[in-house]
Amino acid sequence: MTDVVLKNRRMAGMVAGVVVGMVGLAYASVPLYDLFCKVTGYGGTTQRAEMVSGQATDRDIKVRFAANVHRDMPWDFKPQQVSQKLKVGEQGLAYFEAHNPTNKRIIGTATYNVAPHKAGTYFAKIDCFCFTEQVLEPGESVVMPVVYFIDPLIEEDRNLNEVTEVTLSYTFFVMDDEDAETLTGR
Repeated sequence: MTDVVLKNRRMAGMVAGVVVGMVGLAYASVPLYDLFCKVTGYGGTTQRAEMVSGQATDRDIKVRFAANVHRDMPWDFKPQQVSQKLKVGEQGLAYFEAHNPTNKRIIGTATYNVAPHKAGTYFAKIDCFCFTEQVLEPGESVVMPVVYFIDPLIEEDRNLNEVTEVTLSYTFFVMDDEDAETLTGR
């Protein structure tokens, strides 16, 4: 074989390797980005906590609540309160209501974020319906609690001194039965 043919084969092999690598990264990008956001709070992703950390401060923060459903999700979903005012470090409790108006069983899962995004690192949830999938039978309604707090470490972040209000937003998606079986092992 000539040198040109060998060089062309090597180049084709490298290009094929790059293409395969890029396709692999494309499939892995969503779970990796999700993990990155959960660990860092980037993009308004909240933190998960076992209990309130630290002492409540004198600073008041208003927490607004928003509820949405994906276009494929037929549920009615809304917060039971528009907002709550609490001290930084104080534990809050909010309720969301979901109703399945259809004649079939639907499994849903909720994603969440906080705005402004830079406050997501300091918004911690102790308990949330978004940690597990929710199953609603035909016509069933359910009230779901969220136990949360704003971490007192927010006081040390000068970039957040002007933040007096945050919005906790949820979006419910239909979870396929096969996806639910994979998650729950059923």
